[in-house]
Amino acid sequence: MADEQEEPRLSLSTLRPAQPRKDRKRVGRGMGSGKGRYSGRGIKGQKSRAGSHKMRAGFEGGQMPLAMRLPKLRGNTSRDAMPIGPFRTYSQPVNIRDLARFEAGDVVSPETLKAKGLIRSVRKDVKLLGVGELELVLSISVHQASASARAKVEAAGGTLTLLKEPKLKKKGRKAKRPGASSEQASGEEIDAAASSVGPGSAAGAGDDSESKPESGQ
Repeated sequence: MADEQEEPRLSLSTLRPAQPRKDRKRVGRGMGSGKGRYSGRGIKGQKSRAGSHKMRAGFEGGQMPLAMRLPKLRGNTSRDAMPIGPFRTYSQPVNIRDLARFEAGDVVSPETLKAKGLIRSVRKDVKLLGVGELELVLSISVHQASASARAKVEAAGGTLTLLKEPKLKKKGRKAKRPGASSEQASGEEIDAAASSVGPGSAAGAGDDSESKPESGQ
């Protein structure tokens, strides 16, 4: 105890900061300060001006930035698609071989898959793929499954239930020709006009045509 140095009593003359204090950099205070004349900014140029250090991230001085120079993959399924919208879908893949972590008779669901560390989130859809072999009898409930995965699960004696109904593909309709409707309508009009005239009126028109030259004589 006697060897230990006694701490000085707290007074105005013994006050010290809790952390070591570092003097701030004072620029433009003469050549002798080390930061005089140009204040450490060099001569001319954009970075020597006021406000030059408030440039946005990715700004390259006016030239075409790297993000715009690189090519982009189009479509709503590519990772760097532009624009990226809410229509993009994503499912977490789980292969048949990964189900070896379960015991026979277990129930496989998104919650149990997350507990086993096979998926990261239960808020995203899970799709079962048919890579590998399955020898366990399991009751599997996932959102999607490939045809090969379903066949292997059923061959092992297990059951597969889909949590989301598969979307049915719509059959494409044949496009009608633009002039087909107008041609059909004109044909119907001609048939209606012919039926309204009738055979008697046609015969009367023939008599008039024959009588005209006689009147001229």
